[in-house]
Amino acid sequence: MYIEQLALRDYRNYQSLSVEFENKVNVILGENAQGKTNVMESIYVLAMAKSHRTSNDKDLIRWDQEYAKIEGRVQKHHSSLPMQLVISKKGKKAKCNHIEQQKLSQYVGNMNVVMFAPEDLNLVKGSPQVRRRFIDMEIGQVSPIYLHDMSQYQKILQQRNHFLKMMQIKKQTDQTMLEILTEQFIDMAVKIVLKRFEFLHLLENWAKPIHNGISRGLESLEIVYKPSVDVLEDQDLSKMKASFEEKFSKVRIREIERGTTLFGPHRDDLLFFVNDRDVSTFGSQGQQRTTALSVKLAEIELIHSEIREYPILLLDDVLSELDDYRQSHLLNTIQGKVQTFVTTTSVDGIHHQTLKEASTFEVESGVINKVN
Repeated sequence: MYIEQLALRDYRNYQSLSVEFENKVNVILGENAQGKTNVMESIYVLAMAKSHRTSNDKDLIRWDQEYAKIEGRVQKHHSSLPMQLVISKKGKKAKCNHIEQQKLSQYVGNMNVVMFAPEDLNLVKGSPQVRRRFIDMEIGQVSPIYLHDMSQYQKILQQRNHFLKMMQIKKQTDQTMLEILTEQFIDMAVKIVLKRFEFLHLLENWAKPIHNGISRGLESLEIVYKPSVDVLEDQDLSKMKASFEEKFSKVRIREIERGTTLFGPHRDDLLFFVNDRDVSTFGSQGQQRTTALSVKLAEIELIHSEIREYPILLLDDVLSELDDYRQSHLLNTIQGKVQTFVTTTSVDGIHHQTLKEASTFEVESGVINKVN
């Protein structure tokens, strides 16, 4: 899979842009604040219908404009797929093959991307929210059902939190309504937890040998999903639901006092162990970076195993964050099989055949030109 054409209109600092890319490494050079990352972000947004940099869609629209438009032509399985996303202050409209998609969950997954940016190094040592977002975005690419379930879960969570807030300030006393909302909440929560267990098990299977290779056989990686409710991967649905029900019956008074839902997938976490030690707490910076790199490379292989095509890889200013050895491992892994976009201020000091054979573009003040 690769994107061969990208067009932007009133996106970030781009009034208008039309550019063609090759199915190999594409290097985007430029000083800071010229628009390198905006090109990278636009490819990500075209695929995922949301940004990795902001949760406010209005940030994507050029100053004083009504909407932003991203269009792309994606080649997959010897067919060409036109995609379009229009972002306005009223919301988003997505088209695939010129047909408007009624739900974004039907749109996401038509084009697959893996993003690796400096902030992804926080996957290991950052907040649980960073790791939950990572899980949800990656599962969503290969499972439209998961995206739909997450959307339903968020709606029920919002309703339940609102009701608990009303009970906290004594504007509601209806325990039956709380029980109904809790039952609906648990139904969605167990679906999400089971899918996360399944996904992370697959991710670990791919990441283990990659991490072992990068560490020259000295380290063993383990990925552990840590649900906020005490459930196990091999539990059946009814036992998992019973664990949730027991937990919520114990914390009901505390939830009403605080006016919020204290447990569920929105409170879960993900742990990484290297040689049986929690790498976020006890790992060196090198081990943390090797773990993040291993997980990103594992994502590429996992998506390939699920859809039989390699995703597009976006390396946003991350090569400079990796030492020569990790750089080489990354570039060797992707060479010749994954369309890759690299943003950087300079390729000086990066001596690798992959970059010597790359297409190079220069960006200045929202204008992009091909160099070779």
